[in-house]
Amino acid sequence: MEARDEFTEFWLISAPGEETCQQTWEALNSATAKHKNLSSNFKFSIPELKVGTLDALFGLSNDLDKLDAYTESVVKKLGRYIGDVIPEKDKLKDYFSINGNTMSSYVTKFQWDVAKFPTKQPLKNISDQITKHSTQIEMDLRNRAVSYNNLRNSLEGFQKRASGSLLSRSLLEIVTKDDIVLNSEHLVTLLVVVHKHSENEWYGKYETLATMVVPRSSRKIVEDSENCLFSVTLFRKAVDEFKQACYKRRFTIRDFVYDEEALIAEKTEIGRLDMELKNQFGPLTKWLKVNFGEAFVCWIHVKAMRVFVESVLRFGLPVNFQAMLLAPLKKGQKKLQEVLNRHYHHLDNSSTSNQVLDIFDFPGLNVNLADHHPYVFFKISLNICDIY
Repeated sequence: MEARDEFTEFWLISAPGEETCQQTWEALNSATAKHKNLSSNFKFSIPELKVGTLDALFGLSNDLDKLDAYTESVVKKLGRYIGDVIPEKDKLKDYFSINGNTMSSYVTKFQWDVAKFPTKQPLKNISDQITKHSTQIEMDLRNRAVSYNNLRNSLEGFQKRASGSLLSRSLLEIVTKDDIVLNSEHLVTLLVVVHKHSENEWYGKYETLATMVVPRSSRKIVEDSENCLFSVTLFRKAVDEFKQACYKRRFTIRDFVYDEEALIAEKTEIGRLDMELKNQFGPLTKWLKVNFGEAFVCWIHVKAMRVFVESVLRFGLPVNFQAMLLAPLKKGQKKLQEVLNRHYHHLDNSSTSNQVLDIFDFPGLNVNLADHHPYVFFKISLNICDIY
């Protein structure tokens, strides 16, 4: 059966081989097909890994449970940050690629990567290797994100100050030296924000708001959707009187000092930040794409290890089980669970796992009987971020 890109949830299960593992596979397909194809089913290929001792497998089972949660969290952190950084949301699928495959395709066609994780080495070594690699990816992500976010936030801070309402935005790029009186001992130019509904009132009243306002000195510099910015010139000794009169009429005085050097410095800093952000964007997105794939590979290999370990603990030796991947229909999950529980009900009768749990008592062993199924069961959710 062919994988479809829309699969976002899988159930990874295993059951003991009957006369052959192929018969186990065919029996599952037959059981789900009887109920209008409750799921799309795929074989999940797991090589025969090194078993070791039973007590070592118990300890590893608990470790793998934690490692599964951790590697999934790393994958989702990468996914969320990709969604945050990439502006073109229609291109996100390109970044959620694993060796040229979609996530869904990689899972349904899973093959153990012997080159990365040699099957001849102990499972604990593979687990430690994946832990180390995933931890390094998470640390690198944190460092790269901090660097990129600092640049982006600084640039957005400048952009925010240069936009928005005239009541709060920076006036450095709006007001020129031609708009104000400079270097005068007696005269000063004030900048006043007036609501558009009060524009006529401003023109009729501003000359009378203080005793020493220069007649016909007010000029509209700019306006936005709600307000107008006016300049007005008056004698310095009348500034306090003028400000008090403006306050009473809800005309807002903007504190402003024309500084050409500050304007040049701000433009230079914006240009530097913009250039540095662009220089970091390419390497960052390339790193995210590569390491999302790396982290995803680690995560799915942990899933494979968990199935192997739990199958050996539950079904015993020699190793004889069939791992299977089910993509359930969204509206048929409850029914599919019932079909599986009924189909594998016979595995609950004095199962190997229950016998072993009676014999071995390991502190911290993660055994939740409420989540117990007569077969090995793990979920894989590919809802990596809100967008994808």
